[in-house]
Amino acid sequence: MRFQDRGVLVTGGGSGIGQQVCFAAAEEGARVAVADLDMERAEATAAEIRRRKGEAHAFKIDVAAPLSVTDCVAAAETTLGRLDILVNSAGVREIVSVLDLSFEEWNRVLTINLTGTFLVSQAFAKRLVTAGKAGQIVNLASTLGLMAAPNRAAYTASKHGVVGLTKQMALELGDRGIRVNAVAPGVVRTPLTERYFQDPQYAQTIRDIHAVGRWAEPREIANAILFLADEANSFITGTVMPIDGGWTSGKKM
Repeated sequence: MRFQDRGVLVTGGGSGIGQQVCFAAAEEGARVAVADLDMERAEATAAEIRRRKGEAHAFKIDVAAPLSVTDCVAAAETTLGRLDILVNSAGVREIVSVLDLSFEEWNRVLTINLTGTFLVSQAFAKRLVTAGKAGQIVNLASTLGLMAAPNRAAYTASKHGVVGLTKQMALELGDRGIRVNAVAPGVVRTPLTERYFQDPQYAQTIRDIHAVGRWAEPREIANAILFLADEANSFITGTVMPIDGGWTSGKKM
């Protein structure tokens, strides 16, 4: 199995894409640290992995709080016995006009999506460098890290920031044996986006913007994340991989 006995830390691991990364990594033999602000969700995900005969442990993390981040990373390393892979999946978004976007909401989205990715990545990378170990980081960007959409100013800015941070970390950490990549999903059906699919007209719009005529399921994004984390692909770093069903390839006229 690709990740046998590897230590994998996933933020936002209690639901959505992060949860599917936890499940997929465990199926491949990884020891999984499920980190989430919602401890109940983290525990449920870890329990399901254990039910499937995998190894998983739940950890509470507030990615916007430096002390919470360093405590979580240290605890995950101690509990798993090692850390090899980090997946930064924790994130939020807003839906509001740029003219009406409050400073508080702007700051909340940027802090969780961008600063949180930085803080966890830095804490993880420091531990690897100190130990003289190689490792992989995979960040969750978005198609809105490559383009824009209405009423998503903070989210779009944060995900463009994740794209830039991914490239910067790859540049600085490559000679330390740490690869850093990101995925840029199209619309994925998760608890964060579920409201989109309750309106049949909006659901059809989502189908129409993707060349393949549908939205993504979380496991499809998880599969791409594990591809980037796989040491068989050790020459890939600084890459932002669109997993978008053809959304960014062009518009249907």
